[in-house]
Amino acid sequence: MLREAVAEISRLNPKPGNAWGGNLLEKSMTVIVPDFILENDDGKLDVHLNNSNIPELRVSNTYNELFQTYSEKKSEKNNGLKDAVTFAKQKIDAARWFIDAIKQRHETLLTTIKAIVDFQHDFFVEGDDVYLKPMILKDIADITGYDISTISRVSNSKFIQTEFGVYPVKYFFSESMTNDSGEEVSTREIKKILQDCIDGENKKKPLNDDALAEVLKTKGYNIARRTVAKYREQLNIPVARLRKEI
Repeated sequence: MLREAVAEISRLNPKPGNAWGGNLLEKSMTVIVPDFILENDDGKLDVHLNNSNIPELRVSNTYNELFQTYSEKKSEKNNGLKDAVTFAKQKIDAARWFIDAIKQRHETLLTTIKAIVDFQHDFFVEGDDVYLKPMILKDIADITGYDISTISRVSNSKFIQTEFGVYPVKYFFSESMTNDSGEEVSTREIKKILQDCIDGENKKKPLNDDALAEVLKTKGYNIARRTVAKYREQLNIPVARLRKEI
């Protein structure tokens, strides 16, 4: 009974009035619109930009035709008409430049996300973190030919919709380490195993960081206690004494 009571109380909001606060309410209603949509057709992956909220950009035919008409009236041009034609040309050229820049940006985004999807193909098919390969910004920069800063901007601000949920693109980047078998594994894979160890522990005698390091060592991941502590904190998991259940 006591355990059930503690579990029930821990789920309650100690400040229910905050739900009517503007900032908190807005945060709770935040909806993520994915920038990319990934479709899996029996293992064949196809990713495209989510253009549902992006209007098609083009220069108005009316203004194009009007500019062409005035441009052809060479004999009738006075100073005022010449200024108008020059002004119109500048604006039309600026509009075309802007449209080309948007197209180039879309191409950059699509090339980058395709490289990421190809690199992490197994994850996007299986949906399990253990399939994530070690991947850093330089890996994708080398594949695409873009600067690391360009890859960084894409990874830090974009989201992709998959059949397993919506992920921030930066989720797929992680450092690597070598296990006892000599294989390079993603730090995210290690975090997944660490999470599983903690989820399966005896909550009356939770494992401290030293014990968790020993468990990981038996699984082939020889990492220091301080590294275990760092990964645990990144997973927002409290220390052993705070995980202990009555």
